[in-house]
Amino acid sequence: MSPLLKKKIALPYIIGSTLLAVLITFSVMSFESNKKEALYLSEIENANSSTYSIKRLEGYKFIKPIMFVDNPNEEGALALTKQEINTLIENYKINQGVVAASVYIRDYEGNGWMALNENEKYEPGSLFKVPIMIAYLKMNEQNPGVLEKELVFNQTFSFDKKVAYKSKTIQLGKTYKIKELLRYMIEYSDNNATALLNNNLKTSVLEKLFVDFGLQKPDIHAKNYYFTVKECSIFMLSLYNASYLTIDDSEFAASLLSKSEFNDGIKKFIPKEVKTISKFGESGTNVEMQLHETAIVYLKNRPYLLTVMTKGKDNKSLSNLISEISKLTFSNLNNL
Repeated sequence: MSPLLKKKIALPYIIGSTLLAVLITFSVMSFESNKKEALYLSEIENANSSTYSIKRLEGYKFIKPIMFVDNPNEEGALALTKQEINTLIENYKINQGVVAASVYIRDYEGNGWMALNENEKYEPGSLFKVPIMIAYLKMNEQNPGVLEKELVFNQTFSFDKKVAYKSKTIQLGKTYKIKELLRYMIEYSDNNATALLNNNLKTSVLEKLFVDFGLQKPDIHAKNYYFTVKECSIFMLSLYNASYLTIDDSEFAASLLSKSEFNDGIKKFIPKEVKTISKFGESGTNVEMQLHETAIVYLKNRPYLLTVMTKGKDNKSLSNLISEISKLTFSNLNNL
């Protein structure tokens, strides 16, 4: 056989063999992908069983979108972390004047969670600014252009509680777009911007948000209202999952939270190159102070949500406790 004929036979053979290999590889990948999807859908279908709990969004005629799929049981891999955090809290109670502390961790990689002292109730303080932001973004979805509406800061607001952590604030007599007021409320935790937003908030949207999340309707004018650590975590969960707002609005909200200026809590011992989104809140009285923080920490390929709520005699001790809990959590999850 001539060399030329050999080449003519070999070329189609090589091409055919290559195509066959590609098809086999694609088939295997497709099979694995479909298998994973089938397993996930199987979990969703069985979510009403004892294995999973499911939260669906009500209010539609034909559909019930899935908001959360949750394992009702705590993750065993977080048991040691829970034990170590509990020991840390008890030490702070004995030596640092801490009265109570609650912790919620959600490990997104394994979809596991753990809660410590989850039935303790707290005044959320500025953590409540997160659902206010979500409500405004929902208003904008329903009526595009809301974020561009301008509001005049033409009256001073009086606040019953003094705040220990202050930053930038809006200026009396100036006009601000709602989008800019949201930035002041979240990035700088500005109470003046929050009060101005509250005066123009469509309360029915906020109330529906809480009902959709399975929470009791709030009264934003009430002097006191209370939340557990798990309840305060739901809002950050919804942003990460983009399960309540559109993907773009969830991303916008997270971008504001990524610029929070409070660095004395969860972010204190986390390497600066690790992305975080967070919101802190302070409340209580001069006798018993409260300091809280909720954050998503984007640890390598293992992002997690951490919420810590505390009560005690001194804000410094409370912020130190939050930072120590965060440091311990980061280290443990980093080694899983």
